[in-house]
Amino acid sequence: MNKRVLAFDFGASSGRAIVGVFDGEKIELREVHRFSNDPVTINGTVYWDVQRLFFEIKQGILKAKEDGGFDSIGIDTWGVDFGLLRKDGTLIENPVHYRDKRNDGMAEFSKKYMSHEEMYDITGIQFMDFNTVFQLLSLKENRPYILEEADTLLFMPDLLSYFLSGVKSTEYSIATTSQMVDLKTRDWSDKIINDLGLKKDILTPIVATGTIIGQLSDEICEELGVPKADIVSVASHDTQSAITAAPCEYEDFAFISCGTWSLFGTEVKEPVLNEASKKLNVTNEGGYGYSIAFLKNICGLWLIQESRRQWIREGKEYSYAELEKLALECEPFKCFIDPDAPEFATMGNLPQRVKDYCKKTNQYVPQTVGEIMRCIYESLALKYRLTFDGIMECTGKVYDRIHVMGGGTKDKLLLQMTAQSCNVDVYGGPIEATALGNIAIQFMSSGVIEDIKQARKIIARGENLKLYQPDNRDEWEKAYEAFKEIIK
Repeated sequence: MNKRVLAFDFGASSGRAIVGVFDGEKIELREVHRFSNDPVTINGTVYWDVQRLFFEIKQGILKAKEDGGFDSIGIDTWGVDFGLLRKDGTLIENPVHYRDKRNDGMAEFSKKYMSHEEMYDITGIQFMDFNTVFQLLSLKENRPYILEEADTLLFMPDLLSYFLSGVKSTEYSIATTSQMVDLKTRDWSDKIINDLGLKKDILTPIVATGTIIGQLSDEICEELGVPKADIVSVASHDTQSAITAAPCEYEDFAFISCGTWSLFGTEVKEPVLNEASKKLNVTNEGGYGYSIAFLKNICGLWLIQESRRQWIREGKEYSYAELEKLALECEPFKCFIDPDAPEFATMGNLPQRVKDYCKKTNQYVPQTVGEIMRCIYESLALKYRLTFDGIMECTGKVYDRIHVMGGGTKDKLLLQMTAQSCNVDVYGGPIEATALGNIAIQFMSSGVIEDIKQARKIIARGENLKLYQPDNRDEWEKAYEAFKEIIK
């Protein structure tokens, strides 16, 4: 059999081209190209380096050709970010990165035009300053000439697919991250767009996840010397690709898609819109088969990654394993931070911000690298517990295990602390959940795999999940109560 597809997965620091090979029993992943995905700051604005990234996509296609070829391509990135095209199809400017300061305070500012309660009732999406709707509101208020010139808005994976195919479309899962989609109609919300004074005519029709939107253009095929291949709108929001690959053969499960961000939630058939979900500010994102990922965005491994970058800037080249070891050597539960506090959202000296937060909240101020890391690890695990309790309150369900997927599954200390904090078994894997989901959807789109149930069964069969079990229950329960007092 040996059917082959090509997935491009763009993460916070790197992008990868991965060939998926399916022999009828299992999916084999073959990474053929890896490249950096660093934002570029120019005159105070943080941009995607999109032209270089498209060059890397072409290199990935060439290497996949050398590896044996492929029948289709699917692209996933994080949500919310977009590019704007002129009428002639050229980019107006490089897409702006969601961590750019233009987004600061825009969610609060939007109340001038529309209440958050009304917006949540329509979209079911968690309020965050960088959601697409608030990025567009920032443009409207501060750089209206950009929107006046715009003919088409394409989210990043759709933009890259357009560069490959010439087809302009918007995939469902990435569209829902915008906070402009009505979850009842699964289409753009005229109410939100009109009330905020935005332009609807720049938006393209929303297509179902898994739609084959076109093929590699003649120009790309000639340039790279490759045959035609389908372009598939996979679950192009990377979180939804990861959830597609959840190694579960049962319906009700809790998950953490763990990477730079931690996406903690469950999969449901219908949106959860109630007073508890509004209070917790939980999101209802669209997924494969119009499923709903009911989840909370939590600042995840960013805290560790950005701290490590700061120490490297100071000349201290710690590996992640060394940072984990230093954390383990320190006394537990001395201080906590709220991982989602606004001071931790931007690039810079994060270790100093941890110290400042602890001082501001009248706690012990961590002094060493190990103490800072211990504070971050424990705070993440306790924020997971807070979110886990909230998810169960909102859904009225109890979950006896948590599946942790993605690159964060390599962080054994975080997964063990998660089991301890949440007092349930934690299963780690698959590490390559996003790529597996992207690839599985391509196989489902071509009929090679029948449906998502079969896909998840195939993925579960091919993974050796790592089990983490809770202990030290009393100590973690006391820490949880102290944590809630600090962050309230």
